[in-house]
Amino acid sequence: MAEERQSQSAPPTMNVGARPGGGGGGFGGGGAMGGRMAGPPPKLRNPKGTLLRLVGYLGRKRWKMVFVFVATLVSTLVTLVATRMNGSILDTTIANKDIAGLAAACFLLLGIYLVGTVAAQLQQYLMIDVAQSTIKHLRKDLFDRMQRLPLRFFDRNTHGDLMSRFTNDVENINQTLSQSVAQLFGNVIAVVGTFVAMLLLSPLMTLVAVATVPLITVFTQLVVKFTRRFYKQQQTILGELNGYIEETITGQRVVKVFNREAQVRADFSEINGRLRVAGTKAQIYSGVMGPFMNLVNNLGYALVTAFGAWMVVTGRGVTVGVVFSFLLYQRQFGRPLNEIANLFSTIQSSLAGAERIFGVMDEKPEPADDADAATLHDIRGRVEADDVTFGYDPARPVLKHATFEAEPGQTIALVGPTGAGKTTVVNLLTRFYDVDSGSFRIDGIDLRRIRRDSLRSSLGIVLQDTVLFSETVRENIRYGRLTATDAEVGAAARTANADLFIQRLPQGYDTVLSDDGGNLSQGQRQLLAIARAILSDPAILILDEATSSIDTRTEVHIQEAMFELMKGRTSFVIAHRLSTIRNADLILVIKDGEIIERGCHDELMAADGFYAGLQNSQKKSGLGL
Repeated sequence: MAEERQSQSAPPTMNVGARPGGGGGGFGGGGAMGGRMAGPPPKLRNPKGTLLRLVGYLGRKRWKMVFVFVATLVSTLVTLVATRMNGSILDTTIANKDIAGLAAACFLLLGIYLVGTVAAQLQQYLMIDVAQSTIKHLRKDLFDRMQRLPLRFFDRNTHGDLMSRFTNDVENINQTLSQSVAQLFGNVIAVVGTFVAMLLLSPLMTLVAVATVPLITVFTQLVVKFTRRFYKQQQTILGELNGYIEETITGQRVVKVFNREAQVRADFSEINGRLRVAGTKAQIYSGVMGPFMNLVNNLGYALVTAFGAWMVVTGRGVTVGVVFSFLLYQRQFGRPLNEIANLFSTIQSSLAGAERIFGVMDEKPEPADDADAATLHDIRGRVEADDVTFGYDPARPVLKHATFEAEPGQTIALVGPTGAGKTTVVNLLTRFYDVDSGSFRIDGIDLRRIRRDSLRSSLGIVLQDTVLFSETVRENIRYGRLTATDAEVGAAARTANADLFIQRLPQGYDTVLSDDGGNLSQGQRQLLAIARAILSDPAILILDEATSSIDTRTEVHIQEAMFELMKGRTSFVIAHRLSTIRNADLILVIKDGEIIERGCHDELMAADGFYAGLQNSQKKSGLGL
């Protein structure tokens, strides 16, 4: 099956109801072993739209955001009032040597600063709560969207890159919301409030203080232009690196068998190097903001000092206390500008991650079922394919004008060389994909007119690539029917001839499996998948190389159980080992996407055609009858 997918560019399939597994199930998934060329840094497509969507998520906690704003406003106003009081103390109590007044003013300042501290702590607490709630909703929406996406989407994206969107990109947004949003609020309020306070003290000195603002604005725009591109590139390459790590770990046995450790290390180093270059450029461009802002702030501070001193000396109506307050305001005016500039790096990184997340959310889900779509009841199991044509790439059909009928209770075998299109029939029957032309019907109803959940709950599928979860053996079997009792689980395991090896496990049915059943043999994993299908009690059974990983002795016992399971059910069996389908009611021989022969085993052998040639070649190799 895996070889067929490679030759036809057909995507992987999975057990019905199974959660997505690892990175493609084999070495090289996602194309990470191929050559990599570093392209130009990708640009954010719509930073404004991305920002507005994030704000929309924050809007779900609008009242708490109002309290955050109020707490930030109080904290900032306290700082402004305290700054002005410092200048007033200098002009009144200190100049007049009023010790009692100085003590009273200091106690008042202490009270004001205490209020500011409480407001700042409240703001931080509320903002963390808002951020965590927002991230919870964002992560849930992302996961929900992925569950609704068609398999075609997962064919185009490595699992590691998708995991990176769930982890790195979401965490970047979390850090920004938890720390930067409230800080941005406070800094904007501080800039506006400080500017108003300076105007009230001296409009002329205010003009001197803000003379450097245009320089800051122009420089910030230039820096943002570059950092936005490189932060987007950094997040993209990080997703690629995660995908490569994930697929390499999944395919570690293949790496070692083919002695590819050196090549894997070299490929990893190449991606890691590109990530370092992108990250370095992003940090360098964003890092120049701090030193530049300090330089500009110091320049403004010097200008205000010189101009204020001149006004005091020349008697322009400005006192030393006013100049002192103005110098503090100048610092307070420059500090939030500096922090806002430094926040751009964090914000750019978060916007890059948010755009990748929203990119997934904007993917088209599986088309919704028609409002009048049918729900299957009392299925007889008649399956018809009428002139079916399909291609994963519409320009390259994998299945061409396929027509056949399966009567209720019949066993239909699909045979043919690798890449012929056998597994594609399974993909179409399960509606992982819809036909390009023609139709599949069950009991006379077009599959496209049947609810997907109803269709898939009527099918039992055992694939060559077994998917198991980090749950107990019992729960892995129960995945076929979640309402099954322990007795029914045990009965399914005995029918699949899995009970004997399960009883020998450390905790029997309560043994917890490692990732994808790594603590079991391939044959044991296959037996559990068969037991899961037996428990689901399907009307239509699909076996895609279901016994491919089982030794010959075990296969005899499995076939006995499978023949019992297949009684009264329409069954489709894909097998390269032709001895497993000798008793099929109808054998369809598929080559290059076309059904070239059909009939029972004896009829096809008597015709001495393509099927007979396959059978004879397997006899010579010891795999035939």
